[in-house]
Amino acid sequence: MIDPSRSVDAARVRDGRADQTRRVVAEETPVAIVHDAATYAVMMATPQDLEDFAIGFSLTEGVIRSTADVRRFEAVETEFGVEARLWLNPGLAAGLAGRRRAMAGPTGCGLCGVESLALALRNIPAPLAQIAPLTIAQIHAAMASLEPAQALGHKTRAVHAAGLWRPDQGLAVSREDVGRHNAVDKVAGALARRGEAADGVLLLTSRVSVELVQKAAALGAPVIAAISAPTSLAIRTAEAAGVTLIAVVRQDGFEVFTHPHRLAT
Repeated sequence: MIDPSRSVDAARVRDGRADQTRRVVAEETPVAIVHDAATYAVMMATPQDLEDFAIGFSLTEGVIRSTADVRRFEAVETEFGVEARLWLNPGLAAGLAGRRRAMAGPTGCGLCGVESLALALRNIPAPLAQIAPLTIAQIHAAMASLEPAQALGHKTRAVHAAGLWRPDQGLAVSREDVGRHNAVDKVAGALARRGEAADGVLLLTSRVSVELVQKAAALGAPVIAAISAPTSLAIRTAEAAGVTLIAVVRQDGFEVFTHPHRLAT
């Protein structure tokens, strides 16, 4: 498959002087999510952990309920990108026309191509996992655990990461992608393929926009912790979904926007 990064030439200018250098950059590739030979969406993504991505995307979109709905997966490289092909149980494909993404979703957008406002702002009625009240130290430990896991990020400085941290285990899973929502979908797929619940803190190295809260709620993740700030719609969605939204996590503290009852102080 396509390498998730590559080395390129660049002209580097420092202190008014130029020289030649090499830089490792992240690969950005069209990835088509295909259900039973019909393309559901095309997303710009990092071409790694594609089975996690396809399954996680299908779960958070509500196309499937679990990995038991998937009969087979195949990743096929084409002239234009990669097709992540899922063969679903009979009957599931018939309901996809109501939420088919008719256009490509750019890297920064998780809702592009949704055909109506009602679908874009859909409610996610999934039950949230239970978690014991978290201490301030645990929030900082959770966020700190994600930094060493960002191998591609360290090489390129151009991708987002997401992870699931549990108080009794630490960082259970982490994934990287040029799209922040793609990274969350990869975490969702990895957990589903392991048969594990999202019973911890969903970690994000990005701002918190509405689709990330929707995906967290679809996963059943009770807590989000992010490095950057949330949007107003993300806050309202987290409030309605019952998700504890923690953001602007820094070494000296953080901000809690919704449902603070999951914090010990």
